[in-house]
Amino acid sequence: MGSVYAIFKFTLLFSTWYIRCVAQSNGVYNVKDHGATGNGQTDDTKAFQAAWNASCAANGWSTMLVPEGSYLVGPLAFKGPCKGVKRLELRGQLLASTNLNAYTNNWIDFQYIDGLIVYGGGIFNGQGALAWPHNECPKKWSCKLLPMSLVFSFVSNAVVKNISSIDSKLFHIHIFSSKNLEFQSLKISAPGNSPNTDGIHIADSTNITIANAIIGTGDDCISIGPGNTNLTILNVLCGPGHGISVGSLGKNSNEKDVVGLTVRNCAFNGTTNGLRIKTWKSSPVPLTAAHFVYENIIMHNVYNPIIIDQEYCPYVSCVEKDPSRVQIHDIKFTNVRGTSSSREAIKFVCSRSVPCASVELNDIDLHYTGDATGNAIATSTCLNIQGRSNGNVKPSSCI
Repeated sequence: MGSVYAIFKFTLLFSTWYIRCVAQSNGVYNVKDHGATGNGQTDDTKAFQAAWNASCAANGWSTMLVPEGSYLVGPLAFKGPCKGVKRLELRGQLLASTNLNAYTNNWIDFQYIDGLIVYGGGIFNGQGALAWPHNECPKKWSCKLLPMSLVFSFVSNAVVKNISSIDSKLFHIHIFSSKNLEFQSLKISAPGNSPNTDGIHIADSTNITIANAIIGTGDDCISIGPGNTNLTILNVLCGPGHGISVGSLGKNSNEKDVVGLTVRNCAFNGTTNGLRIKTWKSSPVPLTAAHFVYENIIMHNVYNPIIIDQEYCPYVSCVEKDPSRVQIHDIKFTNVRGTSSSREAIKFVCSRSVPCASVELNDIDLHYTGDATGNAIATSTCLNIQGRSNGNVKPSSCI
């Protein structure tokens, strides 16, 4: 009987070994084969790092597989260059460590990768609720940043699709110095009062597309920093949050221009802003923000549906006195309709030193809903701006 059991045990071990070998030979690196438990309590960081390192080192296409389950992981560096296109198939849920002392920077960093696909229907859970009280950035100019959830830096030719990100400690997704990235069918969520939980932030990047996303956070649904070119945002539902924002620009001396942005077929629900461009006063260097197209946009109960603010200051008081040196030009708003929760549905406050130029309003229909009597009408404000409208603009155009 003992020999039969020994043979059975050997056969089972051999079968398990064989299956793992076949999986590895087919380019699949399962985190459980590297020691992950997936019980949501044991630290699986080392197993994830080992699985990525093995996949990255494999020639050709390979897949790092995260099966169903909950995996507690601390900071991870998915770093290249790798030997071919790499896929991360996330079927389960990743839980970020709540121990802030475990982080030197971000939660999950994708770096120096050419050819990446992240997919699978899984969830990145930043578990940020315990960290948000430690965020002093909304109150202080100089502050310590909390970890961002997913950071793509120096990444090219990548697709991120069919995943969810919830309750990040800071930004959900940060894209830096990357090119040719496409984000599809994402769900991003955090409470409306969670600080600095931007959905997607983009900086110093080229050819970035965000499509078919549902984003609701405590800050910008999508924020566009300096140094970006050729960005496309399609079919995004935003709310709660602060809208889709370009900026803030003009704060630091190393910033570069933002040129080429298309925002089309998007909707905003109960956000503080809809389409926003914001720049600081007293910019240390001259900058350009130009060639933006906003088209086919729906606003529902949005406080600032269309706004350009070149006197941006999020603090109680700001020492900057000189006008912004960011030149905004060639901006087109077409077919923007819906409701505003403030009377000032269109607000353009541009720089007196470099006024906004070539700003167009075409087929705008925005109505104020905040007056109980129903008699108040929406208004528009224009300072230091040159442009035109096609005459079909409500509230009445001030340019």
